Amino acid sequence: MKNIIITGGAGFIGSHVVREFVKNNPEAMIINLDALTYAGNLENLKDIENEPNYVFEKADITKPEELRKVFEKYNPDAVVHLAAESHVDRSITDPMAFINTNVNGTANLLNLCKEFWTLNPDHTHGRFPDEKRTNLFYHVSTDEVYGSLGETGFFLETTSYDPQSPYSASKAASDHLVRAYGNTYGMPFIVSNCSNNYGPNHFPEKLIPLCISNIINERPLPIYGDGKYTRDWLFVIDHAKGIHQIFNEAKTGETYNIGGFNEWQNIDLVKELIKQMDAKLGKPEGYSDKLITFVKDRPGHDKRYAIDATKLNKELGWKPSVTFEEGLGKTIDWYLENKEWLENVTSGDYQKYYNKQYH
Repeated sequence: MKNIIITGGAGFIGSHVVREFVKNNPEAMIINLDALTYAGNLENLKDIENEPNYVFEKADITKPEELRKVFEKYNPDAVVHLAAESHVDRSITDPMAFINTNVNGTANLLNLCKEFWTLNPDHTHGRFPDEKRTNLFYHVSTDEVYGSLGETGFFLETTSYDPQSPYSASKAASDHLVRAYGNTYGMPFIVSNCSNNYGPNHFPEKLIPLCISNIINERPLPIYGDGKYTRDWLFVIDHAKGIHQIFNEAKTGETYNIGGFNEWQNIDLVKELIKQMDAKLGKPEGYSDKLITFVKDRPGHDKRYAIDATKLNKELGWKPSVTFEEGLGKTIDWYLENKEWLENVTSGDYQKYYNKQYH
């Protein structure tokens, strides 16, 4: 049986990735390694917590001694690395937390993999003949490492890095570390860079879940600047399926962009969200428009991200399964059907429970 560690598996994207691997790899043991910080929530995985090929291990990637215990216990064949601090606003007020988790934490994982795996430095750039690959370090990253685009053009896998925030700089550094370990030590690796994710279980500090929560409670919907910042949006379940497919089918030493093939300005996205939510809540059309509140722009705000996922589509046949409007509808439905989850995470009840349970 293969042992696969998925870091950050109690978080938003990570929980969907864990579920995808548990359901589709019955022969493998999936080890969910998470520190259970504010955005980590094991409630996200209630439906699979008793599966025979799933186990949770509480550990912090910034603490090598905690990681070592998990590596010694399971001797993992592969690591899918999602654990990260990811909120840009938080990175502006506390950049060192992002450097510690995203850079040092990644280095801790890489060093343990180097120690536990038999590597061949002759396999430069982490490229292994497919039939000989026994280990894999799959690093999940963001399109924000590429910087900002003008009104036209798309991020490609070959786009030069130009991070503009402490968050994106920390992720860029971790990307470089992974490739450096592949090039220097022959560690088999894959990197994927994704666009903005949305969907169920998203902690309500990001735009879409924050607006859903605030519309429910008739609170202001904060929009930075003029609201014309543009993002590509990817349904989180499609992202999880893409990660699983890349893990199983892609060549090592490669980078893949994963995107939703759509772009939305923030203000248009919020208006679409209002339209769908007002209808679902039985309110008059445009009722929640009054909640839109333009606020002072944040420092280093990238104007436009747009990702080209053609390589992934051509090589592996992956593409999003839903349109943005469809995915947004599914997301809204989930939050309306899981108001208790939303209330718990916004009140901090689950954090109180974890502090008592695991500390």
